[in-house]
Amino acid sequence: MEPHPIRIVVTDDLRRSRLTVFFRLLLAIPHIVWLLLWSIAIVVVVLVNWVVTLIIGRSPTALHNFSAAYIRYSVHVRAYVFLAANPFPGFTGEPGSYPIDVEIAPPATQRRLVTLFRIVLVIPALLISSALAGSNFSLGTGRTRGGGGSFGGGGGGGGIATLAAFFGWFVSLVRGRMPQGFRDLLAFGLRYEAQVGGYVLLLTDRYPSSNPLDPVPAPAPPLGVRMHVKDDLQRSRLTVFFRLLLSLPHLVWLTLWGIPATLAILANWVATLVVGRPPAPLHRFLSAYLRYRNHVSAYLFLLANPFPGFVGAPRIYPVDLEIAGPERQSRWVTGFRFILAIPALFFGVGFAIVLAIVAVCLWIVALVLGRVPLGLRNLGLYALRYTDQANGYIYVLTDRYPYTGPIATDTHELPRAEPPPAPEPEPLPA
Repeated sequence: MEPHPIRIVVTDDLRRSRLTVFFRLLLAIPHIVWLLLWSIAIVVVVLVNWVVTLIIGRSPTALHNFSAAYIRYSVHVRAYVFLAANPFPGFTGEPGSYPIDVEIAPPATQRRLVTLFRIVLVIPALLISSALAGSNFSLGTGRTRGGGGSFGGGGGGGGIATLAAFFGWFVSLVRGRMPQGFRDLLAFGLRYEAQVGGYVLLLTDRYPSSNPLDPVPAPAPPLGVRMHVKDDLQRSRLTVFFRLLLSLPHLVWLTLWGIPATLAILANWVATLVVGRPPAPLHRFLSAYLRYRNHVSAYLFLLANPFPGFVGAPRIYPVDLEIAGPERQSRWVTGFRFILAIPALFFGVGFAIVLAIVAVCLWIVALVLGRVPLGLRNLGLYALRYTDQANGYIYVLTDRYPYTGPIATDTHELPRAEPPPAPEPEPLPA
């Protein structure tokens, strides 16, 4: 598939100025005011552009460039406010002028039918954008859904990006550096938000890509819980339609299994605090429980197709977990584990909302096509992977904190055909 016409470019080095971080919202006020004024003009431009694109089948260059500068400037301002980048941005949306930048392709032919129903077709993308970046573009007001502010400004409410900015503010003040996972999560949210804005503003008729692995993110640090995926995207319409009903036996068994698992978590915490590593029997039991939760969640939320088993056995399901064996853990981290896990629990709620929205979209698409889109599937896996890592941390299976950013080293590949064997060389003549 060709690259999306709207792409994000990240050249940020993660370093943050503690002084500007502390006063970031105050420093951003001139940009928020200017962005609000620009948003008023963009409403008029998009209405004119919609009519013209319906008539001639493409966006006029002047209107395209004006809207592209607006999208780019919006991303610059939002990246500054949400600490995805450090420098104070310019006021013109100049391309290549900011560490979190947007490349937008020149005007191209657009389908008139897609243009006519654009505001209806974009609704699923707006829901995902709201859960990811805390905003969705509203024609006629230029306001974000969760609160004040414009499409790319600093006033959006809710969304995982808001959590990353909130916790990143404290970390940046202490360390003078933004965690890579937070920055990569913000960059993904900003990229998706820019593509949604470009779709609404008629810069392209290419639908926003929800795939967190496009482009491939930077490698993540070592992880205690990793995900492996061997799913071919095919779905049975019959089992998709009754997926919730079919999941009931697993949900009942998961609830019953959760009772001894809760006791095992407490025992594992005490034992690890005493001996410095999880006992092997408790580690195996809780690993099987976590793996089974993963299998059931993947099945319930349409991230995989086969009916899972009931024992959480490894390497038997298309969406599986690789859990590091019992390793030495810091007693300090173990002692304060349930306090340290609080930010991860907040992120877990945010990712759960994303997963629920993705599941509804996958259910509708799978019923129609008998398969699920790669981008949506991978977004659901991203949300599920974070939940699994957070649970692994809480269960004291590992003391490696869950990683919030997309992970390039997770296996999210489709089965590939084996290459044909090379022909044997002909024997040389005697």
